[in-house]
Amino acid sequence: MITKIRTEKEYKAVMKTIESLLEKATAIGGFHELAKEEAMMLSTLSELAEAYEDNTLKLMPIKPNTLRQAIEYKMAELGLSQANLAEVMGISAPKLSQILSGKREPDVSFLKAAHEKLNIDAEFLLTHV
Repeated sequence: MITKIRTEKEYKAVMKTIESLLEKATAIGGFHELAKEEAMMLSTLSELAEAYEDNTLKLMPIKPNTLRQAIEYKMAELGLSQANLAEVMGISAPKLSQILSGKREPDVSFLKAAHEKLNIDAEFLLTHV
């Protein structure tokens, strides 16, 4: 029995087995109808898959598609409210709110603060304005 998923190939094989066991459980009337060994296998493989997903996703950088997503990601990452983020960036809370809601275009001071205070890549900022 596998004890750790190390590669994407192993992950796909485990997921195929999990799906097969889930289909069987559905066909026979539920998880409680699986044989004890199958239920234990399903539980173990599910835990291994979850651990692999958790570790893999931690390593994969989140790639925002918009300026708003990038700012909101940084806000969540830093655990800041919108008002606190405005303070960190050195801009007014209403200005930040208007930019995030799309009612106002970001200006140079906003972009400079996003780059310097939040470490958002300058090229990303310039291509997503």
